[in-house]
Amino acid sequence: MNEIWIEKYRPRSLKDVVGQKDIVDRLRSYVEVRNLPHLMFAGPAGTGKTTCAVALARELYQAMWKGNFNELNASDERGIDVVRGKIKEFARTAPLGGAEFKIIFLDEADALTGDAQAALRRTMERYSRTCRFVLSCNYSSKIIDPIQSRCAVFRFRPLRPEDVRKNLQKIAEMELLDIDDDALDALVHVSQGDMRKAVNSLQVAASLGERITVNVVYHTTGMARPEEVRELLETALSGDFIAARNRLDEVMINYGLSGEDIIKQIHQTVFDLNIPDADKVRLIDRTGEVEFRMVEGSNERIQLESLLAYLILVGEHRGDSAD
Repeated sequence: MNEIWIEKYRPRSLKDVVGQKDIVDRLRSYVEVRNLPHLMFAGPAGTGKTTCAVALARELYQAMWKGNFNELNASDERGIDVVRGKIKEFARTAPLGGAEFKIIFLDEADALTGDAQAALRRTMERYSRTCRFVLSCNYSSKIIDPIQSRCAVFRFRPLRPEDVRKNLQKIAEMELLDIDDDALDALVHVSQGDMRKAVNSLQVAASLGERITVNVVYHTTGMARPEEVRELLETALSGDFIAARNRLDEVMINYGLSGEDIIKQIHQTVFDLNIPDADKVRLIDRTGEVEFRMVEGSNERIQLESLLAYLILVGEHRGDSAD
């Protein structure tokens, strides 16, 4: 376990990128013509944005890629001085090895301040002959319109469960892991389309040095099993507040969950309950209200128990309607 698997198994070329075929095909067409506009990669975490940027540079520049590719994390260096200093200095110098242009990759560009983005807009325009910019962000709405209009926007989607599972199986085979099929499904569920989270969760589970089972996965990832959360909600809907409260204690203690952790899982599980859609709407509305109160600093224990109480009232309403 001397390496982080997400780096060890990171694709080195565009053809190896998992689950983003449409985007990869467009990027490979840029490699073929050896030209590209400024790019903006937008989408959730762990979907391949950084991987695509590095793979694009590798295929464009081959052995000279490190000299023509500069990666900066905008969340660490987010002020206007960085744009005027590091970025401008790299952009104004000539490419190496006879390359047509260099690439500056700004990861987490949505963390740049407004002044920094305004300065970046002018830099992108001024040095477009010698440098191309690739911006990566989780929220494209935080990038100012003048920058977005200068970029070809690529929107990454969460990876499909089958793509995540296939990649995890490949890693498990190469690492000679003893893993159950149910445990693979659990890792896919935990990841929610985030490949980085899936691979890191697999490595943590494998670090225990034993057969990887469903229980191992959920206890090492800090998530309760979906069926246990569903049992908690169904107990509350049945009208047994004390049993539901005790079940909540068990789940939070056994898996070491915070209030915000369990409320996120409750939100996901509401959709699987066998109740009318109108009741699901009310529960989602109340779940959002409880989550907001916890984020704002309210006591999470009181808020979670108030949600259980609301579930009981919904259950009673259903019983009255049936009568």
